[in-house]
This record gives sequence, structure tokens and C-alpha cells, in this order.
Amino acid sequence: MSKRDYYEVLGVQRNAGEQDLKSAYRKLALKYHPDRNPNNKDAEEHFKEASEAFSVLSDPEKRRAYDVYGHAGVGSAAQQGFNPDAFADFSDIFGDFFGFGDLFGGGGRRRTRAQRGDDVRYDLEISFEDSIRGLDAEIQLPKLENCAACHGTGAESEDGWTKCSTCHGRGEVFYQQGFLSIRKSCGTCGGRGKLLRRPCRSCKGEGVTQVNKKLKVKIPPGVDTGMKMRLQGEGQPGSNGGPAGDLYVFIAVKPHPIFERKEYDLHCVVPVNMAQAVLGATIDVLSFEGLETIKVPEGIQSGETLRLRGKGVPYVNGGGQGDLIVHVEVRTPKKLSREQKRLFEQLRETLPAENEPEEKSLLDKLKDYLA
Repeated sequence: MSKRDYYEVLGVQRNAGEQDLKSAYRKLALKYHPDRNPNNKDAEEHFKEASEAFSVLSDPEKRRAYDVYGHAGVGSAAQQGFNPDAFADFSDIFGDFFGFGDLFGGGGRRRTRAQRGDDVRYDLEISFEDSIRGLDAEIQLPKLENCAACHGTGAESEDGWTKCSTCHGRGEVFYQQGFLSIRKSCGTCGGRGKLLRRPCRSCKGEGVTQVNKKLKVKIPPGVDTGMKMRLQGEGQPGSNGGPAGDLYVFIAVKPHPIFERKEYDLHCVVPVNMAQAVLGATIDVLSFEGLETIKVPEGIQSGETLRLRGKGVPYVNGGGQGDLIVHVEVRTPKKLSREQKRLFEQLRETLPAENEPEEKSLLDKLKDYLA
């Protein structure tokens, strides 16, 4: 049976680039892989055919020979056996699918390459006042750090490592499986290519030690519960020379007995007596910047609000400040002196009796719904 053209096998043009070849082969390999098609000889043959075609066309010299002389120029790739270097970047083609990263050497590289350390979360509770004004907080963080004695190597000295006798320092082992030459991360040394023979006495060969580190965290004015701050490089240490992870400080703000925050506005309830509500008044209101003077207009009703602009919460990124919203509560006195009671009785005679229930306007109903 004559061999099919390799370009036809992969379904690509003769001028196809490296990425086109990889993409075409990946689709065919995933479709016909034996793990997806158990006991299917036809799928196995397609898989072998696609692998052979890719092995030739992905090698520049073999491809030039194939383009000039056809199959006679390269012989049978299946008979010659595959060059492991032809599969050096199969982990890019397959990713972690079917564990091919391990089969074609990707797994070994993943174990030995520099790995970034894990990120760490720290929950910090602060007072309401500190969330408005900001603060410099000091936290104590239990974490791992590279061992100071061995600088993270895990060895007592520079000659504390010895070459792995299984993989001879390569970190990978090679063996033949059917028509494939496979390389896999060395199980003896874990892909390092070396074995620890004299571990560091301080860290027992781990390369890291547990410490309680004190850090200063600058909390800007205006932070709120749920916000987080990132401290780069203050997480867990990396491995094999990789960078450390980051520390994320999550903020939780304690409630305040007087003020309530809504976005960047502060809300508070201020009581006024009936005379102040009827005749109007000038009163002092507490804010985080001190006492503020505010005018209460005549005839104000309980539940109405007054606004002090720019007296609320500072914007975290600067450039402004929210408002202080004062909710007026008109309070009726529960106890009156004899003179006060006489005056209220006189006032009652002059005021109309308006005790009929009123139907709320559509606008009032909408306000109640949104409140």
C-alpha cells in the first residue's frame, strides 16, 4: 500500500509554517489517540500516520529532503524510529492532555524550572476611624522563607549534591514504547538531575524555614470592608530560584456607633426638638473633622435629610471626598413642665386639626420603595 503525502495526511498546504503544522497535528492526534479509541486499529494507524508526517515535516532537513525526493528522500520514519528532539515541544501541542507533558519531557521541565511561590492572604480588622483617616499598621505574618544558611538550596555546602545515577544528571529518562521514543521526568531525582547527599542542618534539606515576619502596611484613607492590598514578593518563596508570591491584605472595618457608611458618604441621625423643627435652628453636627455648623430650615419633617458636602469618606485614590448626610429626627417631649404644657395647650387652640389619613403620592411610594 502506497504512503499518502505527508501534507495531505496533516491537511495543510505545502508552505505551511511551524504553528500550522502543530495545530493540524494536535487535532489529528487528539482525535485518533489510542486512549480515546481503545481497540481501534484504524484509529491507531491514523495516529501513527499523523505522527510520522509531523516527525518529518517538523524537522527542517527532513522536510527539505521530502519536498525534493518524496518518501524516498526520508525513508520510513516508522522504521527509523523517532528522534526524541522532534517531540521536544510536544508539551506545547498537547498541554496536559493525556499527561503528554510528562511523556514528551514537558513534565520534567515543569518540575525543574523556576516556580513562583504561592500567594498569601491576611485578614486585617481596623477601626471605623482608621478606615477614614488611614494608618500605618504593623502585622505579624507566619510564612516560609528561603533558609539563610543554605540560601534555599537545601544542601549543607556547594558539594552537598551528587549527580543522579539513574538519569546521569539529565533529569529525564528515555525509553521506547511501540513506535514512539519517549522521554519522561526521572522518578529517582524528581527531574532535578541531582540528589541531595548532605542536607542543610538548619532546614533539614527543605530549603525553607518557618518565620514570623513583621511587616508594616500603609492603609490609605477611605478603605472599606472587602478591599484588599497587594504587597509584592511578601508571599511564600519560590522554588528552583523562582520569585516569591504576593501577600494580599484583606480589610474588614468595625462598625461605628454613630456613623454608617454607604459608598463614600457618611450617614448619621441627629435629633431636633419640636421648636427647632417648627421655627428652624442652627445646630452643631459631629463629623470626622470636628464639629460642623448646619442650618435646620423651618418646618423640617422627621426623616428629611441635610447634606454637608465634602465631609464624608475620602476617595481611596484621592481626588475628592464623599458627603455627610444628616437624617433629621424630630422628637416629641415625653414630659413637660406645667408652663410648657400650658403653652402647648394654647398652641393647640390655634392649629387646625388635621387627623384624616392621607393617600401617599406616587412619588412618596417610590421613595419608600427605594429607601
